[in-house]
Amino acid sequence: MKVLVYSAKPFEKPLLKKANSGVHQISFTEKRLTSETAMMALGQDAVSVFSADDASSVVLEKLKAFGVEYITLRSAGHDNVNKVEARRLKIRVANVPAYSPNAIAEHAITLLMAYNRKINNAQNQTLRYNFLLDNLIGFNLFGKNVGILGTGSIGSVLVKILHGFGCNILANDTISNAKLVSSYDVEYVSKEVICMEAEIIFVCLPLTEKTHHLFNMPFFQKLKQKPIIVNIARGAIVDTKAVLTALDSELISGYATDVYEKEHGVFFYNRSQNKPQDPLLHSLLCHPKVLLTPHQAFATNEALKNIADTTIENLNFWSIGKHSVNEIY
Repeated sequence: MKVLVYSAKPFEKPLLKKANSGVHQISFTEKRLTSETAMMALGQDAVSVFSADDASSVVLEKLKAFGVEYITLRSAGHDNVNKVEARRLKIRVANVPAYSPNAIAEHAITLLMAYNRKINNAQNQTLRYNFLLDNLIGFNLFGKNVGILGTGSIGSVLVKILHGFGCNILANDTISNAKLVSSYDVEYVSKEVICMEAEIIFVCLPLTEKTHHLFNMPFFQKLKQKPIIVNIARGAIVDTKAVLTALDSELISGYATDVYEKEHGVFFYNRSQNKPQDPLLHSLLCHPKVLLTPHQAFATNEALKNIADTTIENLNFWSIGKHSVNEIY
């Protein structure tokens, strides 16, 4: 198959080439898939896209007209693909459903611990030979009430890690995981209970119409413990304006996130010489109660290898006329 990989990063190319072993004709571009760059896929059988790429209805129509029959995502999330249009056009789409939930969950803990124990502040101080502790006071995780919204593959790993810290874990999901309840003392409760009792809240939900801006001002106003919010899911689950207001109003104690709702075209790129004109992002970056990383939670050696292997596996199935086990529609 002829395959164009959009949004190809230097660290991905060797892994994809090794996984491919010369089977498919793969070419790479660092450009995002957009309505303007869709023309680059002319004559390709398949394209591979990442979470920052645009696979909206207009783009899918162009890809289909250019001969593309398959899209293999290098991510678990697929909210950037118009599902209805893909089905109508009979474009088969597959993702990487569980490349490394450990990588994402461990980064979530890293965000929490770095924020709580003031690691960035500590390093900035010590680089100036300031060894005072006055502004570096955190808290123990042991005994804290921690809410987890979403106990899928990532949320389940988080549960295990937090259980090791000795946290009281309150979870919310459409389906309860009996093993998490029996083995890790998880208590499944309503969102309202989490709002009342949680001192830390992890966001591990997929982005859907129901979860879009789930964390809005009405939600923040229900919070009673002024929790730290940790988001390693999708940026648009959190209303950024609302979270900034909640921070300034002391409805929450902090916001640690690996994602941002307007990150497309910004994250994964060096914009130091061409800074985005985005006042909201600027406010996030400058806020003293925000810790923001550039969507790097997936970036471990193990996860990147799994992504590359599964991406090629999807192509291999399609090339012999079979359905990939990872097809989502």
